[in-house]
Amino acid sequence: MNISRRFTLGLLAAAALTTGAAQAQDKVLNIYSARHYQTDEALYSGFTQATGIKINRVEADDAGLVSRLRAEGAASPADIVLMVDAARMASADAQGLFQPIKSKKLDDAIPATLRATPTADGVTWTGFSTRARVIVYDPSRVKAEDVANYEQLADPKLKGLLCTRSGSHPYNISLFATVVERLGDQKGEEWLKGLVANQARAPKGGDTDQIRGVASGECGVAIANSYYMARILKSDKPEDKAVAEKVKVVFPNQATSGTHVNIAGAAVAKHAKNRDNAIAFMEYLASPAAQQYFADGNNEFAAAKGVKLNNPALSAMGGDHFKLETVPLAAVSKNLTKVQQMLDRVGFK
Repeated sequence: MNISRRFTLGLLAAAALTTGAAQAQDKVLNIYSARHYQTDEALYSGFTQATGIKINRVEADDAGLVSRLRAEGAASPADIVLMVDAARMASADAQGLFQPIKSKKLDDAIPATLRATPTADGVTWTGFSTRARVIVYDPSRVKAEDVANYEQLADPKLKGLLCTRSGSHPYNISLFATVVERLGDQKGEEWLKGLVANQARAPKGGDTDQIRGVASGECGVAIANSYYMARILKSDKPEDKAVAEKVKVVFPNQATSGTHVNIAGAAVAKHAKNRDNAIAFMEYLASPAAQQYFADGNNEFAAAKGVKLNNPALSAMGGDHFKLETVPLAAVSKNLTKVQQMLDRVGFK
């Protein structure tokens, strides 16, 4: 039996476990998704084949989904919302766009640090895949021991070497909010000021641009999500192979607090008409087969406990076993406004 068929059967078996309450409702699930990965089609089709629940999808970026949910209000057809960043999920949650749910399967599968803070009514959002915020560096210009921790990125010895995307981009905001939670407000703002002082150029581009900037010599060190580096490592393009040969990757803070990970996650929409189907789909995403697919199909790390990695690119980066940040991602929500104000004060564009 080939790998593709084994995987499909695994998804079907996983989805079959979620059919209980969902079968009692209309066989439809309306998904609002900010995930734009062709590889996710197998996840959707596996769920539908096993449960008979038809999936309707609306796709937009996170901001577009939030705007649509706000405009639709109680008339929204959305049952479940998929987003790709903890800061964005926390912001949408704060706007009252999600509803809490209770699920023992999710409680058992997904670590509490990758979910919203639980209340008496349940949990509003849950992470289903993770991506590490790693440090990429040029070994000909920077020593590995000088970029072993996020805190070292503010060290004056890296002056003129650091490249990042916009400081206010959600990927950075999530990292910064977590570091501020750990260091405290004063030290956290001093750290952000140090990052600005060390910039090689004004923030611009996406994470892939930062990695290419290190390879080209424009930067000596950069911050990027792990799956962008994994894509380069898996590429057959000569220009990507050249980049991969020139840079190295560090999973930061392994001897201290652990590497920051962000999430792609899901939440049941506030006015979901097919609530049980939505919960069944979330439980399905936490199943071992679906979790393995996140790692194999889109170069993400599984969020569920005990799922083994089987992705050569992530392994080559050193991602087989790494210590994760212990600060709960739910802490991001209370620091969003504060960190943005800090960024404005230190001039981090």
